[in-house]
Amino acid sequence: MNKRLLRRGLTGAGAALLLPWLALFGLAVAMPLPTELALATDAGAAPATNSLRITDRSGALLLEVRDQEGERQRRLSLEEFGPLLPRAVIAAEDARFYQHPGIDPIALTRALLAASLFGESLSGASTLTQQLARTLLAAPRTTRAKIDVMALALRIEMALPKDRIIEAYLNEIEFGAKVRGAEAAAWTVFDKPARDLSLAEAATLASIPRGTSLYDPVRHPENLKRRRDRVLDRLEHHALASTEDVRVAKGEPMVLVARLSGVSAPHFAHAVAARKLSRDLPLHAVEVRTTLVGELQREIAEATRSTVSDLEPRGVTAASVVVLENRTGHVLAYVGSPDAHDAKRLGGNDGVRAKRQPGSTLKPFVYELGFERLGMSPATVLPDVELSFPTASGDPYRPHNYDERFHGPVLVRQALGNSYNVPAVWITERLGAENVLDRLHALGFASLDRPASEYGLALSLGDGEVTLLELAAAYATLARGGSYLEPNSVIEWLLANGESQRPPPSPMRRVLSPASTSLITDILKDKKARAASFGEETVFDLPFEVAAKTGTSKGFRDNFALGFTSEVTVAVWVGNFDGAPMRGVSGITGAGPLFSASVSAASRFYPPSELGLPDADEVEICTLSGKRAGPSCARHRKEWVPHGARLGQCDMHELVVIDKLNGLRAGPTCSTAIEERAFEKFPALFMSWAESSNRDLAPPLFSARCPSAEIEASQESVRIFYPEDGARFFLETDRGAHVRARAAFPAGAASPTFWVDGMPVAADRFGRAVIELRSGQHTLVARAGGRESGTVHFSVE
Repeated sequence: MNKRLLRRGLTGAGAALLLPWLALFGLAVAMPLPTELALATDAGAAPATNSLRITDRSGALLLEVRDQEGERQRRLSLEEFGPLLPRAVIAAEDARFYQHPGIDPIALTRALLAASLFGESLSGASTLTQQLARTLLAAPRTTRAKIDVMALALRIEMALPKDRIIEAYLNEIEFGAKVRGAEAAAWTVFDKPARDLSLAEAATLASIPRGTSLYDPVRHPENLKRRRDRVLDRLEHHALASTEDVRVAKGEPMVLVARLSGVSAPHFAHAVAARKLSRDLPLHAVEVRTTLVGELQREIAEATRSTVSDLEPRGVTAASVVVLENRTGHVLAYVGSPDAHDAKRLGGNDGVRAKRQPGSTLKPFVYELGFERLGMSPATVLPDVELSFPTASGDPYRPHNYDERFHGPVLVRQALGNSYNVPAVWITERLGAENVLDRLHALGFASLDRPASEYGLALSLGDGEVTLLELAAAYATLARGGSYLEPNSVIEWLLANGESQRPPPSPMRRVLSPASTSLITDILKDKKARAASFGEETVFDLPFEVAAKTGTSKGFRDNFALGFTSEVTVAVWVGNFDGAPMRGVSGITGAGPLFSASVSAASRFYPPSELGLPDADEVEICTLSGKRAGPSCARHRKEWVPHGARLGQCDMHELVVIDKLNGLRAGPTCSTAIEERAFEKFPALFMSWAESSNRDLAPPLFSARCPSAEIEASQESVRIFYPEDGARFFLETDRGAHVRARAAFPAGAASPTFWVDGMPVAADRFGRAVIELRSGQHTLVARAGGRESGTVHFSVE
């Protein structure tokens, strides 16, 4: 009886132990095979879905991405992986792979004992097939999920031969963030295919899936090396590699070319994959050879990191660079941020395609349009004085310069070279903001998508958001003499059937006048033209000709440096992705050094030649008036003007005979103690600035010792010199404008007075007065000693 009961008890215990396995087997039979493995049941063919492989122009891998999931992947058959990597994976993860049915009872028992006795994890019990199942199910670490994983592992073993399972494992397992499959990992870590890995490299790669963070090749190379050596020991222990081969492999240095979580041009490669830089790229392409120059990319990426590190104490955390080839529009280098994986500094943002206020970088295109439409030239004089412009809101717009000073009459060359704001706004007002915006649209600035009225005259100062790539394309248009070519990033692509295709050539269209563009280029390359604002020596002083321009947005949030050689165009942005302002960083001190480093690096790959001379005539001009120098012009220079341009004689200097005894004008009756001197003479627009700046102006009054013959002979002995009849003034403040009046009064006349709109304003002994006026039409009369001048009419706008 006792024996019968014992026998029944043992039978019941065996059944109790067997039932869970039978239930698991039943669950496995009922479980469908995942889609990823369905094709692998047919003659061992690898699944057909392949990723998109993106390379630089030499064929070096930049990124491999599965379009639907955004993961880096490359699927191969088992034979294509070569013999070493499969062995290393088996040694590292599952030495009994060819003996168990998907679940290893021995390993599981060993792991259960370790867990109960020592509190260790059960991870050692997981077979390669279970790891593959867990990956395919994306299973969490719950009890139910573990049962599903074991059931699927059994199902996989029922459906596939062992070689197909290890093949699927190598194709499906993750080797890091967005990196799936051993082939993609081999290219990422060693820049070579899996079949070419050495034994040490195969052991290194096989070590990573155990813990992609713990064994990250960049963050924890020491952990990875220790793990590699343990895998090599297991290869020897299980007779998967000889003792000598393992000894040699352990002595091999671990040389890594990239981290699993990144690529050398991540923002560029992802933009290409997303068809942001390659609209012609078909969805079924499997490989794309891009225009990127790998070595140049690496140099500029390193320069970007170095620049940001140097500027970090001044509140700079980010920078971006793009380099274009002028002839083709090819993107040669593209750095979206210093570190795409620096989440703290928002490094995932792509600064090449992000919209930012460009500061003064749009000014060259405003001046070029002024050359075309307004007949301007580098010799044209522009006003850099305190001006006020009407706006649609009713609040006057008063532009100011970066240095908070006004410089009076300035030549276009100095205005653009020194990036003065007021002259640029003055030109925009005469061109019309609508026409300026139309020209910018023609230059590819699609980001400027609001009406011109919303930007206003400040459009020329960067009051609108554009991308760095748009700026680069526009400056490359200058480099090409005025022809626009859309940037392009793809040389050719490969289809799944092996066919190679190239994108159609981008059409080139004329946007700017070649003659005007050559003049703009001459200004941008002229170091003397920018010396007043930036100094005699700048970061743009290079051993070859480069035309360059800087820009800084409002609040010092962004600064730019853009320019070109004969061969390439370089665009640089420096700032912060969160919009935080920098501290005392301008375009010349922030973006400028990175521009210099980038254009210097590009010059080694694309040696530049001279930019050439303008398509214009060279004439001698007065530096004050911009017209042909006369005998009174103490300072003159050579300047380029359009072919056949007719320049008048300088009218901003005058020779005046002076009574040396009192410094006043001398009439013809004085024959002694007189001298002829040259003075400056300004139009009405500049007079307030000239007098407040103590310019060398001729005295308005005649000496009593020798008065003017005209005054003696005239009944009207009172005459207004300034303002002239019909003069226009612009509002300076909300209260109005200050007009400095000057007149000639009879010597010794009592109470010399100006009458402004019928109201008296006293004049000083030199016949001067400062009159404050509001906008509108005004009249001015001068009176003294019972005599009166003619009436002068002028306006304040």
